[in-house]
Amino acid sequence: MMCKRWRPGNLLPLLLCILLSACGSGQDTSDGKARGFADLGSAATGYRHARLGTTLQFPRDHGPHPGYRIEWWYLTANLHDDHGNRYGVQWTLFRQALAPPDNAPSKARDEVWQSDQMWMADVAISSPQGHFALERFARGGTDQAGVTAEPFSGWLDDWQLSATGQGFTPLQVQAAGTTRAGHELGYQLQLDAHGPLILQGDHGFSRKSPDGQGSYYYSQPFLTASGYLRIDGQNVAVQGRAWLDREWSSQLLGGDQNGWDWFSLHLEDGNRLMAFRLRGQRDFISGSWIAPDGTVTPLDGNQLSLKPLSTTRVAGRKLPLKWRITLPERQLRLTVKADYADQWMDTAFPYWEGAVEVSGDRAGEGYLEMTGYQ
Repeated sequence: MMCKRWRPGNLLPLLLCILLSACGSGQDTSDGKARGFADLGSAATGYRHARLGTTLQFPRDHGPHPGYRIEWWYLTANLHDDHGNRYGVQWTLFRQALAPPDNAPSKARDEVWQSDQMWMADVAISSPQGHFALERFARGGTDQAGVTAEPFSGWLDDWQLSATGQGFTPLQVQAAGTTRAGHELGYQLQLDAHGPLILQGDHGFSRKSPDGQGSYYYSQPFLTASGYLRIDGQNVAVQGRAWLDREWSSQLLGGDQNGWDWFSLHLEDGNRLMAFRLRGQRDFISGSWIAPDGTVTPLDGNQLSLKPLSTTRVAGRKLPLKWRITLPERQLRLTVKADYADQWMDTAFPYWEGAVEVSGDRAGEGYLEMTGYQ
């Protein structure tokens, strides 16, 4: 992994990396089970838990929820340039609690060396020139990283996603840096919303297992994007569509689940599809069909099928980069295929995430995220 700005005498980034590694990354635990991202299948005693029946409130819930173990602000964009070349952009800010809120004196929680909050950010560009990714870390208790609900702004250093007006949207996102291999990358995009926020699952509670684990989850899938990418000194003007997800939880996975496959798809007829499969002894499948006017139809495993069609070896792992998605009640069969095979995020928590193309009964594009593959 790459620890931000490590040098002798600057121990904080190194300590953060050690803490991150200790939290788990799909590694085998003492009971022999692979737990998935951040060990989110383990018990979460002392944290707050997502429960059915809670009403999400805005703008408050655009901001952080430190009583929960983990949450993220997650933006993906499918873009193209004037020559038709396809690009993908990702910007994600994670907040991770290192201890339950009752385990630390309240007066110490906001002090940098006593803070029980940690921040991590990932950014990436997928392009015909290759896949480029960066990550950074910060400890709570400083202004280096954080989120404000109103006006909305999320940041880690100069990697920022912020409202440009009085509401949650329109937004601007920007990031820049140099990879370990020496590639310069960055982007700045304007994001405009052309539809409502979408409450996923049951009015914002997204069930993740038969045992009742879940998260609070909402999306803004109606974003258009325009701006530029910068790759190795060259600026490229781009435009396209984007999708913003917000999710927070303390026990996202069931005890036997070891990872997930998650899709966010923009179809050319104006519909959108969110779908995920949580892998375990028995896969748990859920999703939502989002009409152009924002009407949401929740989907379960009887209304939605996610089937890998072929695998490709990436970063030493066999990954399903081609899928068949079936919605039998809509008589709809979609084929989803990665734009580029190597969209591996070689970060502290390694995973595959990248732009995909949709064909079959509908054309479209979107993003696929896969975690927990060994």
